[in-house]
Amino acid sequence: MLGNFGFSYIGLLFLLMLFIPNIIWAKRKPQGYTSEGESKALLFFERLGEVLTCCCSLVFSDFNIQEWTPWSFWLAAAFLLMILYEIWWVRYFRSGRRLSDFYSSLLGIPLAGATLPVAAFFLLGIYGKVIWMMLAAFILGIGHIGIHMQHKKYIDRGHSPHC
Repeated sequence: MLGNFGFSYIGLLFLLMLFIPNIIWAKRKPQGYTSEGESKALLFFERLGEVLTCCCSLVFSDFNIQEWTPWSFWLAAAFLLMILYEIWWVRYFRSGRRLSDFYSSLLGIPLAGATLPVAAFFLLGIYGKVIWMMLAAFILGIGHIGIHMQHKKYIDRGHSPHC
C-alpha cells in the first residue's frame, strides 16, 4: 500500500496527457478568464496536490503495466478517464473558448476538465495500490475541483469568475 520506488512510464504518460493540453491552453484561455480572487485555501490544496500527484506519478513503479489480472481494470478505467479528458480538451479547443466551454461537462461528468484527471489519478493510485497517490489525488481534487466549482457558480449567476 505504500508503494515501490522506481520510475513509472505509465505515470509519465499520464502526466504528458495532463500537461500537453494545459500548455496549449495557456495560449488559448477562455475569454474573460482570470484566476484573480480564488480562494487561498483551495489554491493551497490545488498546488500541494499538483506537486504530490506529479511526484507520485513518476517515483512509484507500481503504476507500470504488470501481468493482466482483474485488478488491471483499475488501470484501464484510469486510462479511459484520461482519454475522455483528452476528448474534453479537443472539444474545448474547437469551441468558441468561452468560460462556459471551459467549465463544461462531458457525458454527464460535471466540470470534466477538472474532475476527469483527478479521478484518473485516484484510480491510478488504486491500481498501483499506492496510498500516497490516492491521498495526493484527493488533495488535488479538493483544490482543483473546488476552484472550478467556485468559478462555475459565479458564471452560472451571470458574474465574472472572480471568487
